[in-house]
Amino acid sequence: MKKLRLTILVFLISFSFLEKSNSQTIPGSFADLAEKLMPSVVNISTTQTVVTKNNPFPGFEFPPGSPFEDMFKEFGTPQERQSSALGSGFIIDENGIVITNNHVIQGADDIVVRVDDDKEFKAKVIGADPLSDIAVLQLESKEKFKPVKFGDSDEARIGDWVIAIGNPFGLGGTVTSGIISARNRSIGLTRYEDYIQTDASINQGNSGGPLFNMNGDVIGINTAILGRSGSIGIGFAIPSNSAKQVIDQLIKFGETKRGWLGVRIQDVTKEIADVENLGEPRGALVASVAENSPSDKAGVKAGDIIIEFNGEKINEMKELPIIVARTEVGKKVKVKIWRNKKEIIKDITLGRLETSEDFKVAEEKVNIKENQIDGLKITVRDLSKEDIKSRNLPNQTTGLVITNINKDSPLLNSIEIDSIILEAQKKKIKSVDDLNKVVKDVLKSNQKTILLVIYNSQNQRRYIGVKLD
Repeated sequence: MKKLRLTILVFLISFSFLEKSNSQTIPGSFADLAEKLMPSVVNISTTQTVVTKNNPFPGFEFPPGSPFEDMFKEFGTPQERQSSALGSGFIIDENGIVITNNHVIQGADDIVVRVDDDKEFKAKVIGADPLSDIAVLQLESKEKFKPVKFGDSDEARIGDWVIAIGNPFGLGGTVTSGIISARNRSIGLTRYEDYIQTDASINQGNSGGPLFNMNGDVIGINTAILGRSGSIGIGFAIPSNSAKQVIDQLIKFGETKRGWLGVRIQDVTKEIADVENLGEPRGALVASVAENSPSDKAGVKAGDIIIEFNGEKINEMKELPIIVARTEVGKKVKVKIWRNKKEIIKDITLGRLETSEDFKVAEEKVNIKENQIDGLKITVRDLSKEDIKSRNLPNQTTGLVITNINKDSPLLNSIEIDSIILEAQKKKIKSVDDLNKVVKDVLKSNQKTILLVIYNSQNQRRYIGVKLD
């Protein structure tokens, strides 16, 4: 009986200890942590001047295609209006260095940073990196500020508690809590994606704000949400370990210096792994090698599979660009390659991505935006300098390149993808707004017929007349 009582007592003590141990991982309140961190989180507001010309004859519009329309448009009075945006950020140095997202401050004329919800300071951009969506600001003040420090994002685990502090919808310092929902997420926003996913509420205005662990260290920069209507429990943050390297370079050089191999890569599928006798899908398949690139000079060939870089195994294709980018420019690295069903090693001296031709072409592609022309049921993009050069067009050519034609488009049987719309109703088309305006005017008219001038995919100039629905 004594033995039974002793066993029960030991069990109860053990259970009580276990319960106490588990309860310590669940915070009773975030109040002390939030109070400590709030002074280091800032609200950012930016303004940008947009110039437009108004109609010199209010209440009257010339008929579409009228020569007077363009003539009098030039005499319109220039009107300036201020476009504003809101975001968040955090202080990492007592001298007022602030971290935020690049998209928060991109194109801004003025940047105003509010600290502690009452003090406002102007800020200037030290450096910004669109590829990682990170910007570094300097507050124009001699005051001393309360900084926060970066934590090790690699130690963050799925299920860990986190809190986000920011400026959602311009409401000022707002604290939300949640857990880390997933790691290593890619959502197609930037070239280098390795996001932390969290269910802490993140809304418009939270961009650039910090994601903290329970020690009060920054483990992520909140940068994206899923869903336009606001938080639906899926937010994304740039891991601190990835961000810190970019931030250090922006502070030191005012720009980034990323390693560059000079290869275009793709996923290794199960079928490719089987054919190559690789055992399982892993690594990054080299689709092409840039001429005179570090890889080209080292003898890397299309069809090679990179399975290890500088001692780090490449399990998935998306890992390679991230690892290469964070490696020092000019460093000589060993790259393990699978070729002809066996491993070989190449010594490669890394170049710098930002000075490569590969980067310049990729940068142009990143900046290309596609727009839907609803009235024509087509998708278009701006004609670029690269298009003009590659298609041998006159230097002053302006227009829109057709990238998609819907099955119910009135242009389906009259035009083809890669055609360039030069004119509509005898008006030169320089932007998406130009074409949208003409199409709307035609749809309002009784005739509902639009006359387009195009270059077809063979660069032949053609006139196309189409009846709109």
